Amino acid sequence: MIKDARMETTRRLALMIDGDNAQAALIPQMLAEVSKYGTLTIRRVYGDWSEPTMKSWKEVLHVFALYPVQQFGYTK
Repeated sequence: MIKDARMETTRRLALMIDGDNAQAALIPQMLAEVSKYGTLTIRRVYGDWSEPTMKSWKEVLHVFALYPVQQFGYTK
C-alpha cells in the first residue's frame, strides 16, 4: 500500500487543566504524555487565580506556555 504524504496529518490536541485540583509540579510529565499522541496546540489552566493555592501554577505559566483562565469558586 502506498501512502500519500498529504494524508498523514498530525493530531492537534488541547490540554485543559483544573489548576485547583492538579499539581503544577507534574506539568512536565503531563506535557510529555500528551505529546505522545499529537501536537499540543492549546494549553489552558483553569482556576481561581485570586487564591494563594494557585501560586505554584503562576510560577510555571510562562515556562510552559500555559494560558490562565479565571474560574471563580462559586461553591466551597
